Amino acid sequence: MEISHLKDCPIWADTIADRAWHAWWTESDVSLADYRAHLNPMIESDGVPLALVAHANGVYLGSVLVIECDLDDRPEYAPWIAALWVEPDARRHGIAAKLIEAARAEAAENGYDLCYLCATPDNSPYYLARGFKLIESDVSGLNVFSI
Repeated sequence: MEISHLKDCPIWADTIADRAWHAWWTESDVSLADYRAHLNPMIESDGVPLALVAHANGVYLGSVLVIECDLDDRPEYAPWIAALWVEPDARRHGIAAKLIEAARAEAAENGYDLCYLCATPDNSPYYLARGFKLIESDVSGLNVFSI
């Protein structure tokens, strides 16, 4: 498995948009095309925002974003590890943990001492087990973590 910047393999942009939009945005006013357009800066420039893609032998395995804000209620926190996705048949192989580690390293390279992440209460134990610290509970139904 390899983890690459989306700017180095933009072929995965449509797949990332599809997975994230269907997982989290279908009930919003954001269209799939609009979500996909938000990935363009991650292809065209360096720094935050950025996207990382896990892939092997030409197969998409998962992805993660590092963005300026993932929770409108907490604009003071930055950057955010967001839209972590691993394909169902690739789960439970440590890919998510490797994507998180790579995202955190990229944020550090861009001068950020901390990263933030929001998760549903059901998903929160996963992040706690990986070293995230719970800093707020029930912010618009989500828990907020730092690492």
